Amino acid sequence: MVRKPEIYANAFSNKETAFTRAEREQHGLIGLLPSAVETLELQATRAYAQFKRFNSRIEQYFYLDALHNRNETLYYKLLVDHIQEMFPVVYDPTIGQAIKEWSQNYRSSRAVYLSINNPEDIETAFKNTGLSAQDVDLIVCSDAEQILGIGDWGVNGTDISVGKLAVYTAAAGIDPRRVIAVNLDVGTDNQDLFADPLYLGNRHARVRGQAYDDFIDAYVKTASRLFPNALLHFEDFGAGNARRILMKYRDSYRVFNDDMQGTGAVVMSAVTSGLKVTKQGFKEQRLVVYGAGTAGTGMADQISAAMQREGLTREQAKSLVYLIDKNGLVTTDMPNLPNYQQEYARDPDEVASWKNAEGKIGLLEVINQVKPTILIGTSTHHLAFTEQVVKAMCAGVERPIILPLSNPDEKIEAFPADIIPWSEGKALVCTGIPVDPVPYKGVDYHIGQGNNALIYPGLGLGVIISKANKVTDAMLQAAAQALADQVNPTELGHALLPPVSRLREVSAIVAAAVAAQAQAEGVAQVSANDWLETAKQAMWHPTYA
Repeated sequence: MVRKPEIYANAFSNKETAFTRAEREQHGLIGLLPSAVETLELQATRAYAQFKRFNSRIEQYFYLDALHNRNETLYYKLLVDHIQEMFPVVYDPTIGQAIKEWSQNYRSSRAVYLSINNPEDIETAFKNTGLSAQDVDLIVCSDAEQILGIGDWGVNGTDISVGKLAVYTAAAGIDPRRVIAVNLDVGTDNQDLFADPLYLGNRHARVRGQAYDDFIDAYVKTASRLFPNALLHFEDFGAGNARRILMKYRDSYRVFNDDMQGTGAVVMSAVTSGLKVTKQGFKEQRLVVYGAGTAGTGMADQISAAMQREGLTREQAKSLVYLIDKNGLVTTDMPNLPNYQQEYARDPDEVASWKNAEGKIGLLEVINQVKPTILIGTSTHHLAFTEQVVKAMCAGVERPIILPLSNPDEKIEAFPADIIPWSEGKALVCTGIPVDPVPYKGVDYHIGQGNNALIYPGLGLGVIISKANKVTDAMLQAAAQALADQVNPTELGHALLPPVSRLREVSAIVAAAVAAQAQAEGVAQVSANDWLETAKQAMWHPTYA
C-alpha cells in the first residue's frame, strides 16, 4: 500500500484529484494520483452520481461518512449543493439506524470520548485534540440517553454529535476545523448493547445521582476553561437531566440545549406565523402539548414566556398551558411527577368533573374542555390526532394551529393529507417531517417542516460572531421572530416556515438577529453595525485552499 503524504491523508487538506501539478510536486504526490487535474465542481458531479447509485438511505449515509473522513471539502460541497435531499441522510431519520449499528460498523473516530469512570481524563482528552484555546467555536456533546425517537444507545450515540456538527457547517457555515464532537459515556440501560460483544462503550448501567452531576460539572467547567469562546451544545440528554442541566448552567456559561431551546424556538416561529393569520397575540392562546417530554415541555416554556412578555403573570400564563403524557392530563397528584412537568401540572380539583377513561383524562376530553388554539404533538403516538380530534379543534376555534411534530413517518400524530380535509382547510399545519403539498379544493397547501435545523445553526453562528457569553431567552425569541419573518402565511396555502432548501440564507438572517439581540442586551463581547453582513462574511464555504 502506497503511503500518502499528510496533506493527502488529512481530510481537511486533501484535494484528491484537484491537486495541481505544482502542488503535487511540492507535497510529494507525483505519481500517486491520476494525471487529470479536476475542479471541485467536477469532483462533486462524480460524487453526487456515486451517491445516487445507492438504493437505500443507510447505504448513502455510509458513502457520505466515508467521504467525510477522506475529503472534508468535497463532503460539504455535496451537502451544501444538495442540502434538502441529503439532510435526511446525514441526520434524522437515517442517523437513527446508523447509531443502532455503530459499534458493529465502527471504522474511524471523529469524536472525543469522555468516560464517567475516568473524569480525571477530561482535560487530557481535550488537549490530545491538539486544539488551543482560540481554535474552537463549538462543542456538541451527548450522553445518548434519549437519541431521537430510539432511546438509550450509549457510546453508539456518538454520531448524533458528529451529525449535528455537519448540519451546523452545511447550514450556517460553521468552520468544521473549529468544532469538537463529544460522547459522554456514563453507561447505558440498553440491555441489548450488553449482549453485543462488539459494543464499544462502558458495560454498566447508567450512572446517576451525584456522580453523574459531578461528571457533567467537570465537563462544563473544563471545556469552558480550555475553550473560552466555544458554545457548549447539549444534545439528546434524557428528560430528567436535560432541563436540570440547562437551568443550572445557562446563566453562567455559554450553553444551549437544542431539544429544549432549539425545538421550542422553531415551534415559536411556526406559532408566530400562525398568529399572523389569526391576528392574535400569545396572551390570547390556549396551548395543549401532547407528549410532555423534554421537547414538548421546552415548547411550553417558550410559549409561556411569550405570553408573559405580552403582559401576563407567570401564574396566568401557566393556566393557559396543558400537558398530556402517557398517563393523560398531567396533574399534581400524579406519583413521581418529573421536575420538568411540575410547572404546568393541573390541580386535580380543577379537572375533577372532566371525563376520564381508565383513570386518565385523554386528549379529546382536554380539547373539548379547553378549546385550545394550539395543539402540539411530540408524543411519537402514531395517528393520535384523529379526525374526531381535528374536528374538535375546529369546533373550538376558527383557525386552529395544529403541529404534529413527531418523526419519522411511522411516529407522526397525523398527516397533513388528512388534517387539511378534516379541518376543511382551516387548520394551520406544520410537521416534523418533510411533506409534499396537499391539494384541497383547488389550493395546494404547502406544509412547513418544524426542523430544528432552521434555528440552531443560525443561532450558533450568531453566538460565535457576537462572542455572546450566554444564550438568553430574548436571543431565542429573536431567532424565532427572524425565522417567522421569512414567510407570509396569510396567503391561502402558504407554509408557516421557510423550506429547508433555504437553510444557508435563513441561517445568516437568524444569526444576524441573534447577534443584534446579544449586543442590545449587553451579553455580546463584540459589536457591529451590520450583523447580516458580518454573519455572511463569517460563514465557511467548501472551497479548496
